[in-house]
Amino acid sequence: MTAKPMLASDAIGLTKVAPFSRRGFMAASAAAAAGYTLAAGPVRADVITTDTTGIDVGDAKIKVKDGEMPGYFARPTGVANPPVILVAMEVFGLHEYIKDVTRRLAKLGAFAIAPDYYFRAGTDLTKITDIPKLMPIVNAKPDDELLGDLDATVAWAKSQGGDTNRLGIVGFCRGGRSVWEYAAYSKQLKAGVAFYGSLIDPPNPVWPKSPMQLASDMKAPVLGLYGEDDQGIPPVQVEAMKLALSRAKKVAEFKSYPGAPHGFHADYRPSYRKEAAEDAWVQMQNWFRKYKVLS
Repeated sequence: MTAKPMLASDAIGLTKVAPFSRRGFMAASAAAAAGYTLAAGPVRADVITTDTTGIDVGDAKIKVKDGEMPGYFARPTGVANPPVILVAMEVFGLHEYIKDVTRRLAKLGAFAIAPDYYFRAGTDLTKITDIPKLMPIVNAKPDDELLGDLDATVAWAKSQGGDTNRLGIVGFCRGGRSVWEYAAYSKQLKAGVAFYGSLIDPPNPVWPKSPMQLASDMKAPVLGLYGEDDQGIPPVQVEAMKLALSRAKKVAEFKSYPGAPHGFHADYRPSYRKEAAEDAWVQMQNWFRKYKVLS
């Protein structure tokens, strides 16, 4: 009998969220028209929408070794040399929630850029309707390619007047894992914030080491924000990561939210938990200010 493949912890967390009522959710057609992802399921009707007053927004074209990577940016209008914050997306592609996060960061004074590093798949991930069809695509992304794409995004931001001496990264779900991976790799990064990023990976030949295995390699301080009811990243894993980082004498802090599932910051999904999301956003700002990314 063939053994079932192990699922990535973010996939488990996404598919094992508490039941919800469909009252208060957009229809699939309305959600798609608003720019949200279909594979995440029903979209909340009262999603957070950040306007563009005082900020400039647009699409980016980022040069990478094998072509041109799309992205989305937001930056404060008329501000010279703003700090740069990379936004590492979930598995669902570059959709409206991720774009809105970049606008929220721009309102804080950052030049925020979300690179669409799954572009090589040749399909719009936001249009995929089922997580089982989505995961093989995103799981095929090699870590070395991901890290190169993030470096290319930093170089693009610098070419556009961003201050990459004040470089941060924030990521959600699979993007939270990317925060840990980039913090272990980049010598330029000043700080990272990982929202419910995977800590232990299933076997995958294109992912040489999980964040847990990279604990001793961390080069930048990371804040980990996790939900105690995350079905894919249980508290015992978070505690193990804390211990590994402590033993390696690396700078990191964690905050776990009781009753919060995976995706508690994703205001468009049923997993959203307002109190935890708002507190985590404040914790993120404080972390970036502590390490001089934000003023």
